[in-house]
Amino acid sequence: MNPYYIGVVLVLISAASFGVMPIFAIYAYQGQATVTTVLFLRFALATIMFFSYIAVKVKNLAITRSCLWSLILMGGVLYTLQSNLYFFAVKHIPASLVALLFYAYPVFVAVLASVVDKERPTQNTLTAILMALTGLTMVLGTSLAGLNVLGALLALGAAAVYSIYIVLGNRLVKDIPPVITSAFVSLFASFSLLLVGLMSRQLVFDFAGYAWWPILGIVVFSTVIAIFTFFRGLELLGSTRAAILSMIEPLVTIVFSTVLFHDRLTALQWAGGLLVLTGAFLAVTNQKQPAHELGRLRG
Repeated sequence: MNPYYIGVVLVLISAASFGVMPIFAIYAYQGQATVTTVLFLRFALATIMFFSYIAVKVKNLAITRSCLWSLILMGGVLYTLQSNLYFFAVKHIPASLVALLFYAYPVFVAVLASVVDKERPTQNTLTAILMALTGLTMVLGTSLAGLNVLGALLALGAAAVYSIYIVLGNRLVKDIPPVITSAFVSLFASFSLLLVGLMSRQLVFDFAGYAWWPILGIVVFSTVIAIFTFFRGLELLGSTRAAILSMIEPLVTIVFSTVLFHDRLTALQWAGGLLVLTGAFLAVTNQKQPAHELGRLRG
């Protein structure tokens, strides 16, 4: 199979795996697990799984000092900052509006990639981003009336930080295998969240026993599988296409919410979902790539 389309499939698997995370989280929160506890367990257990695999399968774990600092930045700083900005935004504006503003990140990724990686966006790429953002607006059905400026800035800040995470990850996967990148990002994220949890006193483990099942779902599907497939897909596609394809994530969340919690979608929301998928399809079929990326795909 063409490596390009393998990358497409991997990023779609990643987006779907991330998309079910809010569903698992709802069940975990029903068992009285706190947000900080769920996030810490998510990355701590994923770290154990990643490094267990590395211990068995990977022979050479050599990492340069510069790459190590980049991994610390990605896992210990960028993820923690992005997640905190996102959850603080939810305190000020509706979650659907937070999601809409957050999914402006492909625009930031396209701009950063053009500056940092010389990955110039094509007309098709820009059209795909516009279509996907328009579709998300229709799906989420948000209103800008009475917008809380602070909440909007926090959500956009989360998008900007995540775009830096993606572009930095795109550079790292050229030098470090995706499984090693995933392991160290999870490791440093768990350390960071441990400190945040201890300082905020939100790290508690007296939740209901059944909450472990959705937490394990988050660990296996929405962390181990989602992070590994994203970094591998990022390696094959580049940051801009990976970001656009990831925009199907909220659609997956909404579909599962409809099935499990009997939420109803309007005709406008279905049309918006179709527009998001059309934008993703346009990004996939736009295979005109820089020479350095084509060489990496053939390798």
